[in-house]
Amino acid sequence: MNIIDELNSLDTNNPGSWPTWVKISAVVLLMAVIGVIGYKLMIAEKIEQLDKLAREENTLKITFKGKQQKAAQLDAYKAQLEEMEVILQSMLRQLPSKTEMSDLIVDISQTALASGIDNKLFEPGSETLHNFYAEKPISLKMVGGYHQFGEFVSGVASLPRVVILTMHDISLKPIEGAGGLVLEGTAKTYRYLDDDEQAEMDAKAEMEKGKGGKK
Repeated sequence: MNIIDELNSLDTNNPGSWPTWVKISAVVLLMAVIGVIGYKLMIAEKIEQLDKLAREENTLKITFKGKQQKAAQLDAYKAQLEEMEVILQSMLRQLPSKTEMSDLIVDISQTALASGIDNKLFEPGSETLHNFYAEKPISLKMVGGYHQFGEFVSGVASLPRVVILTMHDISLKPIEGAGGLVLEGTAKTYRYLDDDEQAEMDAKAEMEKGKGGKK
């Protein structure tokens, strides 16, 4: 009797009568099936979890390393920030003060006239306070030549105080038949806040910060 005939003649209701080699083969096959099922149900899931934890660990290590480097440089950053604040305050103090602002505006107007420019309109507006400076708009309409405007800019730059003039919605057009230019729009000049104003702005900023935190 060959192996195939022997397997076909097995009594499935009486495994005890099976040949020894069939019993061993059945046990081995059963263990293999149990192993595969166990691997699928338990080990594969654990390996997947382990891989996920390994990836998370690697991410945390990278994050920790970055934060560790920042922490090591924190003192240097603080020193650099303090130095920048000192430089900023020094630069701000070069701007005109509150008491100097009105005289400065007169100086700008007089500089334009001294340059040969005709001030058709030179009207200062209301100040706007910001965190550490104030800006004052000036509505302008000036008539003059190219070289006269150049002298005006040079004259403003030569004033005793640092003067910052920024132009907004400015148009510069030639005057037909007159050979001149008309400049029209808004210029803004700036000053630093005095101690009382700065304290008021700081208090306002803290109040706004508190309101934002309550939302």
